[in-house]
Amino acid sequence: MDYSSLRRQAASMKKSLFDQGYLDEQFCQVEDLQDETSPNFAEEVVTLFFKDSARLISNIEQALEKYPKDFNKWDAYMQQLKGSCSSIGASRMKSECMSFRDYCAQGNAEGCMKSFQKVKREHGVLRQKLEAYFQLLRQVGPSGAATRPAM
Repeated sequence: MDYSSLRRQAASMKKSLFDQGYLDEQFCQVEDLQDETSPNFAEEVVTLFFKDSARLISNIEQALEKYPKDFNKWDAYMQQLKGSCSSIGASRMKSECMSFRDYCAQGNAEGCMKSFQKVKREHGVLRQKLEAYFQLLRQVGPSGAATRPAM
């Protein structure tokens, strides 16, 4: 595949991530921080996000088991995950974190459990999609990285 075709494919993939609601404008702001000295900055930030978010998800799973119906503790953990999602523009995941927190505020344990399953599912899907996106960007090279999708 030639260079321009790879660039178009990467741009299309990124647009799809925005169109499907996986990412928001914050992701573009992270990409805008890339330059010659750190051409893979966005990928590094996203890699750190997935490492941190996996730890937070594990903490939430443990809290759900160890502290049944301790909605304040559950909410505090989910607030951390929501903040991480916001920092990279993980829109769908952040939205589901907010739903979980709403269920905590209502004292709805069943709603929390269902919402948490959605958070984990969104996390897995986002990871898969962003890994494919960054893999394609590595083939394109640094000049194709920070382009905004047409909205």
